[in-house]
Amino acid sequence: MSEIMEMIKARDPEQREFHQAVHEVLQSVQPVLERNPEYRQQGVLERIVEPERVITFRVVWMDDEDQVQVNRGYRVEMNSALGPYKGGLRFHPSVNLGIIKFLAFEQGFKNSLTTLAMGGGKGGSDFNPRGRSDAEVMRFCQAFMAELQRHIGPNTDIPAGDIGVGAREIGYLFGMYKKLRNEFTGVLTGKSLAWGGSLIRPEATGYGAVYFAAEMLATRDQTMEGKTCLVSGSGNVAQFTTEKINELGGRVVTLSDSTGYIYDEQGVDEGKLAFVKQLKNIRRGRISEYCDEYPDAVYVAVDPSRDFNPLWDHQAHCAFPCATENELNDRDAENMIKNGVDLVSEGANMPSTPGAVDRFVEHRLLYAPGKAANAGGVAVSGLEMAQNSMRLSWPREEVDERLKQIMKSIHKTCLDAGAEYGQPGNYVAGANIAGFVKVVNAMLDQGLV
Repeated sequence: MSEIMEMIKARDPEQREFHQAVHEVLQSVQPVLERNPEYRQQGVLERIVEPERVITFRVVWMDDEDQVQVNRGYRVEMNSALGPYKGGLRFHPSVNLGIIKFLAFEQGFKNSLTTLAMGGGKGGSDFNPRGRSDAEVMRFCQAFMAELQRHIGPNTDIPAGDIGVGAREIGYLFGMYKKLRNEFTGVLTGKSLAWGGSLIRPEATGYGAVYFAAEMLATRDQTMEGKTCLVSGSGNVAQFTTEKINELGGRVVTLSDSTGYIYDEQGVDEGKLAFVKQLKNIRRGRISEYCDEYPDAVYVAVDPSRDFNPLWDHQAHCAFPCATENELNDRDAENMIKNGVDLVSEGANMPSTPGAVDRFVEHRLLYAPGKAANAGGVAVSGLEMAQNSMRLSWPREEVDERLKQIMKSIHKTCLDAGAEYGQPGNYVAGANIAGFVKVVNAMLDQGLV
């Protein structure tokens, strides 16, 4: 394992998030490699950490002041052993090749856990849609798709949304693809319902994280009823995580954005959540405005001098990190454990640092890593692809039930894999092992390609 990590760091020394994601998986799969020496003989580690294809390109567009703007675009097609590449597009200033590679690497294992025929990919740009007009976002999306369309297709690579890419951006991207290719196909998921989208797709990642949490609680004869929950973020995933927690009888007391977080001891109920959706999705405001509407809540601004996030320092039973990678460190994990949190279900991709993960596993928390807990989003994207292929639209209840069953299946798969390799109850090991074995066996079946 150490030689693989040394090789990766020597090749791409600046890609810290990618190093972190690979190291976590390699740690978990060591027992698999010992039991299956042919994996090393066939060079599967060297192959699985190297993308099949990396596409980078320039995106040139005009802003509303007639100034030319230049951004970078990326698409990393990581692994297609199980199906066409599948994974979101992220538009955010922090985007670079290392972040996209880490997301694509995680995506391949996450997709394998869903039981659907999807490989792993991810893409995006350092473009920031915040503060841009609809016309500027449209021009950027059109310029971005003018290049990306050469590399994607319904049987090749099917992007979706991620941070900064919602229904508006998907619409502009799809429109340009359709114009350039002269075809109406299921090349993107997350589309509007009127032209090929799936019911439950916007809700799927958040709902799935809560369904997975409910399955973990059931192993200890508990439910979400009466549980106090900490949720980070206030975008799509956090909103629908909160919605499903409320449905199952829990109480969410925190939400956040890049400026800070709110603590509402009474809970973010259905009416308050409707305000948050309006605030973030329509007005594109800041979470601090929640306290203007509900003065009993408390707002805490981000303080860069702190080595912990006070959002995670409140009494609670469950935590759902739904914002971004590495938002939760070992100090935060210690605060959570001290305050009674015994379940963590990740709605974001790799939101916990390695130190935090170690604390969760050491204290035997019910801890679900993102590649398992937040797989509901890509699972329903896969269901959207199926509906597009058949030119059908399934009712809400059917899609929701399929999502619930997929999350139950992922939960069982993680438990079974962990137990098989001597780590019962360890969802990190279970998710990594199950995803790894399925992808690697498909690679071996298909030869050196």
